[in-house]
Amino acid sequence: MIFKRKLTKQHLLIASLALALMGCQTAQQESEQKPASVTMDTGMIETIHGVQVADPYRFLEQDTEQTQAWVKMQQAEGKAYLSGIKNKQAVVDRITELWNYQKVSAPFEHGKNTFFYRNNGLQAQSVLYVKTANGDEKVVLDPNTLSSDGTVALSGVSVSGDGKTLAYGVSKSGSDWQQWQFVDVKTGVKLDDELKWIKFSKAVWNKDNTGVYYARYDAPTGGNLLADVNFNQKVYFHQIGTEQVSDKLVYERPQNKDWGFGIEVSEAGDYLLLSISQGTDTRNRFFYQSLEKPAEVVELITDLEAEYTFLGNDKSVFYFKTDLDAPNGKVIAIDVNHSDKENWQILIAESSDPISNLAIINDHWVVSYLHDVLGKLSIFSMNGVKRQDVTLPGKGKVAGPYGKRSKDYFYYVYNSYVQPKTIYRFDFKTGESSIYAEPEVSFKPEDYTSEQVFYTSKDGTRVPMMISYKKGMQKNGANPTLLYAYGGFAISLTPRFSPANIAWMDMGGIYAVPNLRGGAEYGESWHQAGMLDKKQNVFDDYYAAAEYLIEENYTNKTKLGAYGRSNGGLLMGATLTQRPELFAAVLPAVGVLDMLRFHKFTIGWAWTSEYGSADVAEQFPALLAYSPYHNVTKRSYPATMVMTADHDDRVVPLHSFKFAAMMQAKQQGDAPIIMRIETKAGHGAGKPTSMKIDEFADIYSFLFESFGLKIPAKVN
Repeated sequence: MIFKRKLTKQHLLIASLALALMGCQTAQQESEQKPASVTMDTGMIETIHGVQVADPYRFLEQDTEQTQAWVKMQQAEGKAYLSGIKNKQAVVDRITELWNYQKVSAPFEHGKNTFFYRNNGLQAQSVLYVKTANGDEKVVLDPNTLSSDGTVALSGVSVSGDGKTLAYGVSKSGSDWQQWQFVDVKTGVKLDDELKWIKFSKAVWNKDNTGVYYARYDAPTGGNLLADVNFNQKVYFHQIGTEQVSDKLVYERPQNKDWGFGIEVSEAGDYLLLSISQGTDTRNRFFYQSLEKPAEVVELITDLEAEYTFLGNDKSVFYFKTDLDAPNGKVIAIDVNHSDKENWQILIAESSDPISNLAIINDHWVVSYLHDVLGKLSIFSMNGVKRQDVTLPGKGKVAGPYGKRSKDYFYYVYNSYVQPKTIYRFDFKTGESSIYAEPEVSFKPEDYTSEQVFYTSKDGTRVPMMISYKKGMQKNGANPTLLYAYGGFAISLTPRFSPANIAWMDMGGIYAVPNLRGGAEYGESWHQAGMLDKKQNVFDDYYAAAEYLIEENYTNKTKLGAYGRSNGGLLMGATLTQRPELFAAVLPAVGVLDMLRFHKFTIGWAWTSEYGSADVAEQFPALLAYSPYHNVTKRSYPATMVMTADHDDRVVPLHSFKFAAMMQAKQQGDAPIIMRIETKAGHGAGKPTSMKIDEFADIYSFLFESFGLKIPAKVN
């Protein structure tokens, strides 16, 4: 059986509809033989590069009545299972209590106005405020008024240089599609301008604050707004007060449909800057256009050979962060009038610590590094002479720096897994930091600890891991443990505070985060060691982390849970199909789980630079070897909760649907295989607070149930 808990009549009625639509045996006969969650195998097989590949649940890719009935069935069963866990409300209550504190963002200044976000505690979305020169504060935009349930969220803001007009993007139900609108900051009056069909782009103001540059796609014509593939992004200029149909096409590349455009305008307003990407490849090309006089777009860097991040300019001298011949990053200067490589100048050389972020502030370079995953801030002169290291409050994450070249101060945000975000202001005159905004929380951070350990992966690679827990934890080999990881796309998992994690520790849990290859914790070489045909390194790093926790007596296999989202959801799928015996519970969330067809939906084609493509004969075998959906076999699997959302147009839900159906059909053990399918939600961005709290409560409750542990009546 799939799981032991009794199915309700409602489940069987929904299952009856699904089974009838499939033309199978009568629903009554089928429900007597199998749990309602099992979907019938269609037996579909296709040949790819001479290899026969089964895809029995491909019908779940289509938004048909059949699929909708199946989804409703899965939702009902998942909710029934989760709602049946005793004392789950105690988890909800504790997370809610911990979450209920005021959160403030680092400020950003435009003209004489200072902008910042504030959330009073449990507001669905954070509110954008402005503080004027005389110290008055007021709301500029409250996204909580955009929908009754908080599922319409801000996806980005851009303030004009004079601080008078706000451009803001909104996303509905977590979709990547954005609509940009405008508001007068002083009066709060919304302008008539609307920009549609925007994805993966911000709006960037021109020098005289009369309009914005942005990138958009043509309106989808395939009939499926959330799944149709997106190609041919184009750059436009929108003049405030005009209709979008009259926007000027600035640049397009029809012969390169997979090019994407990152847009900036130089601080002086003299150049339009185009960072040209191909999918999620960290390398990019770089073009520019003079805005001081009519001019064509100049192709400055035409080879896709390295990352080039524009940092600023002094007239014709452009500054970049690049990993060209420097996997950890360096800072260079290019005079665009003498742009041959032999004329490029290195300002800040590569070091043993990778560059995480940097900015020009007070005519200095402020550089954020990662030192063994932890934050480090250093200040250099413009010609690259080191001036000082900024003293940080502890070992954690540094976000920022946030500031302007014309200012003699900047802000940065510090946090750790047990320390909430605190904003600091660094003053160049004193060379010291001071607290700008510190939250008041309902727990004592000193009652918790977060330690860094290093373990050895299968091939001998040294991998760091952060382990966080409540003080007093005993290494008795029986602690409930959640192992969260990602491992891909050069994304570094640096310490990140979440009040929900404190609730998990209050339940006696350990929260562990290994820094797998595929991320950028040790620069581009660390990333490349976990991509394409080296993806198995990521999985092996993860299994080694689990084995370390067991060997070092933090936990055991019956108390160890695995959790990952998106690319981390792929990791969870591989974990289930490669090493299911290591875990008592596995939670793949919004995961890429069909590695042979991911590139055929929405923006999935962009990930082929990271994963490869099944369309390429040489890359197909490696993808087939680990594709979670294609490697599910008849065996005993641990408790599994496959998580997705109905409006996810990044990693479309069909991945989770097909994988869950396959898992349910192949499960030979008694552990539950359920789905958690959110409604009016997407890949994760913009999710309202209440929905986040419910998700964490379901995760922790599912883990405790899977571990055979009882949730106390009160968590503290």
